[in-house]
Amino acid sequence: MSKRVVIADDHPPTRAGVRLSLEEAGFEVCGEASNAAAAVEACMEALPDVALLDIHMPGNGIVAAQRIAAALPGTAVVMLTVSRDDADLFEALRAGARGYLLKDIDPARLGAALEGVMAGEAALPRNLVTRLMEEFRGRDARPQGPLSTLTSREWETLDLMRAGLSTGEIADRLFVSPVTVRTHIAAILRKLQVSDRQSAIEIASKS
Repeated sequence: MSKRVVIADDHPPTRAGVRLSLEEAGFEVCGEASNAAAAVEACMEALPDVALLDIHMPGNGIVAAQRIAAALPGTAVVMLTVSRDDADLFEALRAGARGYLLKDIDPARLGAALEGVMAGEAALPRNLVTRLMEEFRGRDARPQGPLSTLTSREWETLDLMRAGLSTGEIADRLFVSPVTVRTHIAAILRKLQVSDRQSAIEIASKS
């Protein structure tokens, strides 16, 4: 079985350690990158079996994941990160990632985890699996009516609006651009049939 991987992380010692672990597990490292744009370029050129991406590298690893997953369905995208943030997990999965591994994983287990993803298995830390299950169960408890039409990301955006965060602060929290946040807010206002943020917040607060 081919086991070719591109590693993308802006921390050279991390890349070196991951490379060593994967080569010991029989993987061929066919490319390395230190930012999102370079990661996409490396994957387009090498056509790896796995793209192993850091989330918070320059250019946003989730953006890279989305582009790679869309262009190369044969490449399994896996995030390797220090982030235990639920929002990062959900955003990565929505972007097309097939796995989400934490950087404190035992190096000896990294190769096996990637082989599992290549075989169609999920690779998620246990605590994040629990949060993922809670998220899906929680959907059944959401209000009916217009609020029920909001997507998970729109709910996240609305919750942050209720907390008083600005567009820029929401973008930072969700690791997306302010333009993306404004798109989400416009969709929320349209679905709730209101013309301003405060009206949307008031509807959510009454639910």
